[in-house]
Amino acid sequence: MATTLIIPGLNSSGSAHWQTWFESQIPDAVRVIQADWKRANLAEWSSRVRRDISRNPGPILIAAHSFGALAAVQAAEDYRERIVGALLVAPADPEKFGVTDLLPAGRLGFPATIVASSNDPWLSIERAVALAIRWGANLVDVGEAGHINADSGYGPWPFGLVLLQHISGRNVAAERTAHVEGRTIVGFLERPSAAA
Repeated sequence: MATTLIIPGLNSSGSAHWQTWFESQIPDAVRVIQADWKRANLAEWSSRVRRDISRNPGPILIAAHSFGALAAVQAAEDYRERIVGALLVAPADPEKFGVTDLLPAGRLGFPATIVASSNDPWLSIERAVALAIRWGANLVDVGEAGHINADSGYGPWPFGLVLLQHISGRNVAAERTAHVEGRTIVGFLERPSAAA
């Protein structure tokens, strides 16, 4: 069974955040702890992710948010054979932090899904599409959901947990279509279904 790494973004993820809820739902989940939650330093943050990957033998599943998603992607490149999948929720725009050239320039080498919002102040939907294409990731567009954090109402998040399970290969239907919480996910892009 894979170890799930929970990788928060700046300021970590508080008690009301979906990542904290994920931890309560996933046995043996491991939260990556940064030395400084207020300073976005890709080298330091990805080093902490690498440390926790190396401390947990066997397959690794990633659930990352914001700047944590960038640290996760950079660190995971060194462990491609062990990463079974990554859920990258509202990644921070690498251009805003000047780290674009430090991130993988092509496909990640493991299954990944980017969950993006059309009004995220940290990453435009256009940039999310560009990252998904660059990394060979699926893209799930959840509409106007802000930064997909506790402030925008994302505490308990069953839809996100199902996405994580799909990435890891659990509960996946034979075809690449799933119906979850009134939404239809098909291949690359997800949009609310007519029933939503």
